[in-house]
Amino acid sequence: MARYAYVDGRYTAHQDAAVHVEDRGFQFSDGVYEVVARVDGAFIDMEPHLDRLERSLASLEISAPMSRRALSMVMSELVTRNGVRNGLIYIQITRGTAPRDHAFPANISPTLVMTTKRVDYFKQKKIMAGCKVITTPDIRWARCDIKTVSLLPNCMAKTEARRADADEAWLYDAAGDVTEGTSCNAWIVTHDDRLITRGVTDNILRGVTRETMIALASELSLTFEERPFSVAEAKAAREAFSTSATSLVTPVVQIDDTILGNGAPGLFTSRIQERYFDYCRQNGCRQNECRQNGAQA
Repeated sequence: MARYAYVDGRYTAHQDAAVHVEDRGFQFSDGVYEVVARVDGAFIDMEPHLDRLERSLASLEISAPMSRRALSMVMSELVTRNGVRNGLIYIQITRGTAPRDHAFPANISPTLVMTTKRVDYFKQKKIMAGCKVITTPDIRWARCDIKTVSLLPNCMAKTEARRADADEAWLYDAAGDVTEGTSCNAWIVTHDDRLITRGVTDNILRGVTRETMIALASELSLTFEERPFSVAEAKAAREAFSTSATSLVTPVVQIDDTILGNGAPGLFTSRIQERYFDYCRQNGCRQNECRQNGAQA
């Protein structure tokens, strides 16, 4: 099957997709992005993801390239053309193309690019069996709540993790507290069964999967706390896991050289992971039912 990308109003062969050399995303990382998971033929938490996309655009004073309804239609068309039943769609919006100048130019049109990726989540070893993470200092800028394309520090940390035969890196601040992963939010489970993740401030991303997980924890009557936790506390935890649209709920079974529990996903994590998988499947069933009802109307 041919693979397509979407670039500024056109569906084009992925291998031919391109933007101008003076696009400010290329020149200055002057842009934002969003990633939405697709499970069993349905987008997961699409509206909260688009809410965050709009907040990121507003924070950088970038105009939306089209209405939310139109954006949703393009997303659906692209995954259909690419046959993506399980996977991801990436949405990237830059300020646009203009002669190189550090100051924001006026009256230019934003650049919109979308691509897709197939992912069989439920066959990924790290999601089902757990993964290893390393810890490394957080050297990113002070507005990590904006989902910008400025990801070089994240890439450096992820590369460090791969070279250490790990799947992810958890970043820590000057106080020794975990902020988040390079592409995920970080969670621990204490020995007295408290579920803990860092509260949202400007120095972490308000993860959409994170927000869904908080709601599910309440539904399951789990004791939940939003607060900082140190690298030492994470290594002493009963269990740990990470959340994101790209990896759903992934158990963490080793942090640096410390193995958590017996080195396998714990009961607490497995329970909340299964509840999140159910949530994804239910979400898909609801969307598919709506499409069928719409076709019959």
